Amino acid sequence: MPPLVEKMQGGRCDTRVGILSDTHGSVAAWQAAFRGPLRDADLLLHAGDFLYHGPRNPLPQGYDPKALAGLINSSSAPILAARGNCDADIDQVLIDWPLQAPYALAQVDGIRLMLSHGHEKSEEERLALAKRYRVHIWITGHTHVPALCEQQGVVLLNPGSPALPKGDPAVPTVAWLDTEARRARVVSLDGEPLLELTF
Repeated sequence: MPPLVEKMQGGRCDTRVGILSDTHGSVAAWQAAFRGPLRDADLLLHAGDFLYHGPRNPLPQGYDPKALAGLINSSSAPILAARGNCDADIDQVLIDWPLQAPYALAQVDGIRLMLSHGHEKSEEERLALAKRYRVHIWITGHTHVPALCEQQGVVLLNPGSPALPKGDPAVPTVAWLDTEARRARVVSLDGEPLLELTF
């Protein structure tokens, strides 16, 4: 039985949620994330831009969209995904998990999560929608810059990008959520904590 199902049936509230975005076809980035900080994830959230590098981006290290699709499909943890602005219909043909647009909504251990790529709404619009849908955490990608803060009672999280990081410094990053500790953390691919928030 998958670990998430076992935990849910056991009544425990300690799901480890791995969060990433903007993999842009990089097998190297995916493998580094799952050799490192996301290796024990019970559930994965991906905020879009899975396979294509995009016309404004350079090719990331280990660029192989077809091979990355195979790795995504073989994930032992279920994946909840939002569709990004670089994701096309063909990506859904290759990826077995549904790429939801514009939002994916989930509730894990009493925490309501909204997932979107982040290219269509301003922060103010996201906060208004978060209030409407009673969302605790809104996860976006798109900028490739990690961010973690709380505004108006809503946690805003961007895990950055493990493949094409931006910002200063430009460090490849992912994030995770510990539902028992009610803690979100952005980490480098070698596991170094960069941002942390308890809510």
